[in-house]
Amino acid sequence: MPSSPPSRPLHPASLKARLASGEFLTSATLTVPSVEIAAQVAALGFDFLWIEMEHSPITLETLRAMVLATRGLNAVPITRVPIAELWTAKRVLDAGSLGVIFPFTNTPALAATAAHACRYPPAGLRGSGAGLANFRWPVDNYYDFADENVLCVTVIERAEAVESIDEIAATPGIDVLFIGVSDLSFSLGLRGNLDSPVMDRAISKIETAAKKHGKWLGRPALNPESMRRFHAKGYQFFQGPTDIDLLRAGARDHLDPVGRFQSRVTSSTILY
Repeated sequence: MPSSPPSRPLHPASLKARLASGEFLTSATLTVPSVEIAAQVAALGFDFLWIEMEHSPITLETLRAMVLATRGLNAVPITRVPIAELWTAKRVLDAGSLGVIFPFTNTPALAATAAHACRYPPAGLRGSGAGLANFRWPVDNYYDFADENVLCVTVIERAEAVESIDEIAATPGIDVLFIGVSDLSFSLGLRGNLDSPVMDRAISKIETAAKKHGKWLGRPALNPESMRRFHAKGYQFFQGPTDIDLLRAGARDHLDPVGRFQSRVTSSTILY
């Protein structure tokens, strides 16, 4: 990484700085392509917005508008891209996302791709066309600021990733190992069953590798109780409920007392 620190970061405490201080961070997961929802949710108290481009219809054009809508608000916008490649990360970073979540980071080679995508040369391979990002984060030197503050998150959600987890975790430039518990359970043949000794062993192996190599741990946590429980185990980076989950919860609070609430599904956890 470049040795020069960001000269004038817009956000006074970056996600990296807060993670390094021991805080746990939680998000709202945005799946609806709406600028207004992005702005409203960014003002509610979440630490960051998990903008979902793997499992939602959010396009790059909408992402740009959603990121700009967070300007001056507290929640930091970061984006899950559809696939772990240089060009997918480049486009969301150039749109002003201050972090990238890479799904299915199954091999050390993919982990290296993720790390390189989030840094400018000589530490990485990110291209230098960051006009809109520089507008979203108006600092004296955006390139140093980005190298210091962009968060690189790899999602561990396949059995082969668990088998190579020590090498993946050792990759320079990876900041967070995020356990995609649902897809990982399917890869292990459990089809969504998270309460299994097989699942427990896989998660334990990921936790051990993260601690050994100094990476922050993340996973889904849909309520305060699970956040507190997982934080006690060393997790600090949490994917929170989706915008649809929050809408459903508000409707339940409003309609349950008069016996009117009904829903065909219980949550949007398919995203995790």
